Amino acid sequence: MYSTAFLDLPPLQAAAGEVHLPGSKSISNRVLLLAALSNGTTTVHDLLASDDTRVMLDALRQIGCTVDEAGSTVRITGLGGRLPQSPAKLFLGNAGTAMRPLTAALALLGGEFELSGVPRMHERPIGDLIDALRQLGCQIDYLGNDGYPPLRIAHGQGVPPLALAAPIRVRGDVSSQFLTALLMALPLAAGTQAIVIEVVGELISKPYIAITLQLLARFGIVVEHQNWQRFTIAAGSRYQSPGSIHVEADASSASYFIALGAIATSATGQKDTKSGIKIQGVGLDSIQGDIRFVEAARAMGAVITGGPNWLQIERGAWPLKAIDLDCNHIPDAAMTLAVMALYAEGTTTLTNIASWRVKETDRIAAMATELRKLGATVEEGADYIRVTPPAQSADWKAASIHTYDDHRVAMCFSLAAFNPARLPVRIEDPKCVAKTFPDYFEALFSVAQVETSHIPVICIDGPTASGKGTVAAAVAQRLGYRFLDSGAMYRITALAALRAGFAIDADHEARIATLAQTLPVRFEGGKVWLGSDDVTEAIRTEEAGMNASRVSALPAVRTALVDLQHSFQRLPGLVADGRDMGTVIFPEAPLKVYLTASAACRAERRYKQLISKGFSASIGDLRADLEARDARDSSRSVAPLKPAQDALVLDNSDLTIEQAVEKVLAWWQERQPFAASVQR
Repeated sequence: MYSTAFLDLPPLQAAAGEVHLPGSKSISNRVLLLAALSNGTTTVHDLLASDDTRVMLDALRQIGCTVDEAGSTVRITGLGGRLPQSPAKLFLGNAGTAMRPLTAALALLGGEFELSGVPRMHERPIGDLIDALRQLGCQIDYLGNDGYPPLRIAHGQGVPPLALAAPIRVRGDVSSQFLTALLMALPLAAGTQAIVIEVVGELISKPYIAITLQLLARFGIVVEHQNWQRFTIAAGSRYQSPGSIHVEADASSASYFIALGAIATSATGQKDTKSGIKIQGVGLDSIQGDIRFVEAARAMGAVITGGPNWLQIERGAWPLKAIDLDCNHIPDAAMTLAVMALYAEGTTTLTNIASWRVKETDRIAAMATELRKLGATVEEGADYIRVTPPAQSADWKAASIHTYDDHRVAMCFSLAAFNPARLPVRIEDPKCVAKTFPDYFEALFSVAQVETSHIPVICIDGPTASGKGTVAAAVAQRLGYRFLDSGAMYRITALAALRAGFAIDADHEARIATLAQTLPVRFEGGKVWLGSDDVTEAIRTEEAGMNASRVSALPAVRTALVDLQHSFQRLPGLVADGRDMGTVIFPEAPLKVYLTASAACRAERRYKQLISKGFSASIGDLRADLEARDARDSSRSVAPLKPAQDALVLDNSDLTIEQAVEKVLAWWQERQPFAASVQR
């Protein structure tokens, strides 16, 4: 997951490959709570790992459930009629699928609880659910503004007799989660009589209620409904664990890759028969309502086939076709249609989306604002949005997309990177996708295709002990880019050659070169990895340095390592440090920095570094050695150490590492077409 302040997406062109989706958030949190309310132990397979499921699991532990986690499999031993542990303060983040159902369940179970979340959760309405629970006799108080969390449930041990004779009335036109919460909680109170819930007004998001009913049935609860307005829970209902249950992949998350398959083009701008996207984990028979996004995507021109657990998407009509659609049945996935509208001919109108305004953010306002940044003409209303795309390529704009701490805004607008103007797109706060799809951008990059020349590279060259490696690694971390420590490549090659049994000499040059071409090298977390082995310390010995010099004397190996270094230029970008990154390896890099410092300063830094590790050293000897190395490096016949002609020279003799990093980032920002500020 990218945890940077922003993530810059270069212009993307095509997409091909297979994506395995994470589990459904809606199913995951429903299953967790149902398992917690049941008698017995439930093994949940393929559980979504996200912020929302994390707060639910933490809450279940607090109220007394036994929770054992092993990767994506979780075993939950439910309360089974026991009272929950209380008092307890439950923090539920911005998870509506945790806040609403837990409120109802705890209100009926009894105890003393405070339920709170992030500031946005305290702006999301819950009053209609509380009104329904108060009809029953539940004691719930608002700790802030009436109608919104945080809440206090204060029954002490047990609850007073509940008023169940009359139908329980709840509004259905604000959020379907209110009805879901009651449907999941009221079986706890089912005794000798049936319990009836009546929906006031039109029920929105009916497919999500269908998910709730199907899952209730898996846990032994039968609910009948009349035209989605009157729901009856059978008398004597009691939760019973099904033993094990699998979580279906998230159909809402599938929408981004369905859209990707519909809009992705080849490098020539023509339909690419190899640009199909295959989605694993969810199919046409999904129980999730958002699978009907397939119908909308087909209406816009996508070619979609599928089976029980997979979907295949190909680009069909181009440009896409504008649509006028009532989106009541796909409220979350409909956001993806608003971005697909950027690639459609004509104006797309999405209606019956009033629920967008009470989600993680006011999604109608958010989508309108960010679509306009890209050059679209947008009209918004209380329950609709109308999108007209830029008239031609020249009307598209590079934009920095504010994501409002809303995972779906971030994922939707990543699709704008396929714009015909070949403009980059900045996604602010990319880590917000952790709510439902922590590895979304990694999944996108795994199937996205782009001309290598469009993948940005920052080169940081400089003499020994100038701090270039430290600065480059920090810049890469801040941007979410890959990092290449070119100075380590010869040391790693020498180590790999010796491990393979090759003497480092001319007789083995061809074999070592072949080995170097595919070395599984990566630089992550401040460490150097060769496959699954941490070789950080192994390549820093004096012997490793001598072996690296022998390897560098083999021309075929040098050529192979140039190719290997080029392979590091992958999405979303690269920061490379060394001595010839800007002059030889990446001469077309848009930013080249030559980092230097006086020999005296570098000697002092090296001295402090050695002393801190327990080695004895002489500043004078270190300085003389550095000056000698500078002379050798600058006079080499092959790739001598020198600044590239277009490099920016940064003398960091009097700068801290952080100051040098900030300077490089400032130079990089100056070269971007986005608004300079990412702070709001």
